[in-house]
Amino acid sequence: MATTDKLLLAFQHFDAANKQDPNTEVFEGATYPKEVLYGIRMTERLNEFDPNASEPLRLTARCQHICRWEIARESYDMNREGYLRWRQDLKKFHAKKASAILQDVGYDQQTIDKVTFLLEKKQLKNNEATQCLEDVICLVFLQYYFEPFALKHPEGKTIDILQKTWRKMSIKGQEVALKLPLSKFASELIFKALGQ
Repeated sequence: MATTDKLLLAFQHFDAANKQDPNTEVFEGATYPKEVLYGIRMTERLNEFDPNASEPLRLTARCQHICRWEIARESYDMNREGYLRWRQDLKKFHAKKASAILQDVGYDQQTIDKVTFLLEKKQLKNNEATQCLEDVICLVFLQYYFEPFALKHPEGKTIDILQKTWRKMSIKGQEVALKLPLSKFASELIFKALGQ
């Protein structure tokens, strides 16, 4: 899929918004605002996973966590209900932020509606683009965020999260996940979660 000037401009705007993230992450010796790095990782993984991804899907991958720090998890009840409400509110928040940027960049309403549809994760398992996005999200989580998560939580909780992650993925996504460059510790947890 060809990269348009408008797509690159949208990426620049998404990254500029995410540069306000007060949280940072060090990767390969460089310090990044956390959500800028996440957006780059999502784009890179999507390019590998589906080189022919549509423009709306490429836009969505880049802005999937746009300005996420603005709605803190701690501002909701620290239970399952609070977590689910937080996730639902985030989807709407990301869609609103992304839509405003896409409008400024000059995208038509049809493209903006497609990005909103994807950000809200509609028709998972039934819509090809939504499923592709979910696979990419899961792969990025497994490659970069799973091990730090696992080191902070009990093994039972970690295995439960892994099993839920696995169920959300397509067969193609699962096959790619098993080839990720993971540590022995992370790989063993995944095999344990899969009952292998």
